[in-house]
Amino acid sequence: MPAVPNQSNQAAQTAQAEHGVTAPITTATATTAAPATDHRLPLAGRHIVVTRPAQQAGPLCAAIEAAGGVAVPFPVLAIHPVDDTVEAQLGHALESLCAGRYDLAIFVSPNAIIHTFAALQRRALQWPATLPVAVVGKGSERTLVEQGVSPTRIIAPSTRFDSEGLLALPALQDTAGKQVIIFRGDGGRELTTLTLRARGATVSHVTCYRRSAPGTAPLNVLRQLWQAGQLDAITMTSSEGLRHLHNLLDDADRPLLERTPLFAPHLRIAESARQLGCLAVIETGAGDPGLLQGLAAYFAGAAAHDPRPKGTD
Repeated sequence: MPAVPNQSNQAAQTAQAEHGVTAPITTATATTAAPATDHRLPLAGRHIVVTRPAQQAGPLCAAIEAAGGVAVPFPVLAIHPVDDTVEAQLGHALESLCAGRYDLAIFVSPNAIIHTFAALQRRALQWPATLPVAVVGKGSERTLVEQGVSPTRIIAPSTRFDSEGLLALPALQDTAGKQVIIFRGDGGRELTTLTLRARGATVSHVTCYRRSAPGTAPLNVLRQLWQAGQLDAITMTSSEGLRHLHNLLDDADRPLLERTPLFAPHLRIAESARQLGCLAVIETGAGDPGLLQGLAAYFAGAAAHDPRPKGTD
């Protein structure tokens, strides 16, 4: 089994604590050539595929490795800046926002926040300190705080982390006559826009980044692990990304995907996986913490039943 990358006790303990996974931490010293897997850790020796975009994969990979696993980065979505025309539209929207036109801003993802605040910085504009900001997930909450937004101005669900959960909040019920702007990637669901308009709000949206399938993908990494019977799980955080992965695979690979435990932090992603034929779909709690806890719970019983797909040779 490949060795788990060496890291300090402090870093490993921090990553586990942030994601709600507790287990004794043992790491190799700097003089150890090949640190051995500590089998007391909840993901000891398990190869876990992380499909988040490259820009967001780091924390989940670190947490998997802190729990004894081997993180396998395999982005199934690529994130790009917008073109000059859309950038100009974004700039006009930000100028209006900073001039006080809007009563509420909504970000659909951490990527939307990162690209919007980068556009503000390019224009030497400041985010309005008193403007309420709504998001759907804990990752977006953290990203807003990192960008300097006061937690007291952030509106976010505490249980259901999706558009439905956001729209159920009291703060979004009485929106009649309000001006709302939504920052998002290209495309996406229209539920928030349609619902707020039905409640009487005037809703604008602006594209601040683009999504696409990855230009190239190291499929040989997945194939080698499948052939060796060592691809233990796939984490999937996007229905769109799941479709990209399914399309990347050929007819020989797809049955292996279907038999591999796939962990999804949202019902919609889990349903998409089942529709594509995945047989071992595990719905977890929200975000990286939910994925880590779901992985740890699943593999806690793996001694009695090893779910890893075997090689085809």
